[in-house]
Amino acid sequence: MHWSSYLEPLAHGAWVTIQFTVYSILFGTVCSFAFGIGKLSKNWFIRWFSIVYIEIFRGTSLLVQLFWLFFALPIAGDMVGLDLRLPPPVAGVLALSLNLGAYGAEVVRGAIQSVNPSQYEAAKALNFSSSQTVWRVALPQAIPEMMPSFSNLAIAALKDTSLVSLITLTDLTFAAEQLRNFYQDSTSIYTIVLLMYFGMAIVLSVIMRVLEFSVTRWRGVRR
Repeated sequence: MHWSSYLEPLAHGAWVTIQFTVYSILFGTVCSFAFGIGKLSKNWFIRWFSIVYIEIFRGTSLLVQLFWLFFALPIAGDMVGLDLRLPPPVAGVLALSLNLGAYGAEVVRGAIQSVNPSQYEAAKALNFSSSQTVWRVALPQAIPEMMPSFSNLAIAALKDTSLVSLITLTDLTFAAEQLRNFYQDSTSIYTIVLLMYFGMAIVLSVIMRVLEFSVTRWRGVRR
């Protein structure tokens, strides 16, 4: 066995995977709130732009989105005289974030709409504007309801990072494939990879549960 030879490149790949996971969760969360709230906007342009974004990125494969941003977008840019080439890390993070954001937007939209209607009536009675109602009334109550779904999306984001290996990024999956081709030892290499993904998923789950507990406790304090 070449266990010692496996660990260093796999550890480097795991670090790349962790970075992609963190960036995609952060930017994906921003997209989730922006387009989830946007879908409820009274402004027809913002509402329909949000709907189109959500339906496109939920209704198409992440793999296709990744390939389109990395391979097709530069070709489309050349046709109109623009340089739209994206570095592989940017294309990877962008595809992962936009895909995660589309699913997260529906979580945000559903959680906001699940807030008791009496809360909106109270805000209206207090003469709150629409934006004040969303930020001061709806979101503080909706965010704790979003956390279990966001925890699942975070784990999904971790697993989806394996696709960035297809645009030559040296994540954990790419490193494993290189080692497999060199050593012809699929069983040992992918057993290590399985354990590494599982370990990262456990750590991410714990972080999300701590965050969920903190948000729930914060809501209790506000009450």
